Amino acid sequence: MENSLFMNAQEVAELLGTSKAYAYKLIQKLNKELAKEGYITIQGKVNRSFFKKRIYGEEES
Repeated sequence: MENSLFMNAQEVAELLGTSKAYAYKLIQKLNKELAKEGYITIQGKVNRSFFKKRIYGEEES
């Protein structure tokens, strides 16, 4: 679901080749970073553009 704003654990796990359990831990870590910056987060989902920025270092245009 490349068009959605958020990624779930299943999508993160498939993209990174990890387990769903690890994907949930990673999402939790990324959401903590977003919360510290004042953003509202959704448990079990991560913002797609923030994920790409933190994991791949790419900025979305």
